[in-house]
Amino acid sequence: MPRLFRICSVVAHTILVAWFVVADLLAVGPLPIPHAPLTFVGTLPIKLIDVPAPPPRRSESTPPADTLSATAAPLEPPSGITPETGHEQDPPPLSVVNGVPQSIGVGFTVPPPPPPPPPSPPPQTPVRVIGMQLPRKLVHVDPVYPRMAQIAQVQGVVILEATIDARGRVMDARVLRSVPLLDEAAFDAVRQWIYAPTLLNGVPVPIVMTVTVNFKLQER
Repeated sequence: MPRLFRICSVVAHTILVAWFVVADLLAVGPLPIPHAPLTFVGTLPIKLIDVPAPPPRRSESTPPADTLSATAAPLEPPSGITPETGHEQDPPPLSVVNGVPQSIGVGFTVPPPPPPPPPSPPPQTPVRVIGMQLPRKLVHVDPVYPRMAQIAQVQGVVILEATIDARGRVMDARVLRSVPLLDEAAFDAVRQWIYAPTLLNGVPVPIVMTVTVNFKLQER
């Protein structure tokens, strides 16, 4: 009895496994139909085409005759031409003036460079008049007596050292002897004085000289 039971059990499990396998195969669907292999029915004929050969290349140095212009220079010298026997004329000689070459015999001449400008004369230093004759006064202007000096009864002599240019005009002055109330009036008068030019070796030069201005009250 137990042996029969085991045989029935094995058969049942076998049937069950077979059923699952069949069910799995059926679930996938029908198998695909294999495609027929590719086959060549026949070969196509190949037609050969005749390709014309390229024309021969022309030389670059010799263009075709039909493209030559009537006015173009010949490539080969014509026959019957003989070289000249005369000598070429030499160019005219050149002369040099002040370092500049000038052409001779060609109809024109290069002008020489302008001369350099003369140097400016050096500034002249005023010459102090010592042992020399004083220049002659051409224009004299009397000083104006200051009102304050008149009220204060101030009088005296103001001594100035004046610088006179080459034309004889007073350029500057400084006080050597001062009278406080009279100095400004002395300056104003001396600046208007004009002297004859002082010559040194025949050349007018500026000078420095001493001048005096006398202030004196008039008696009433």
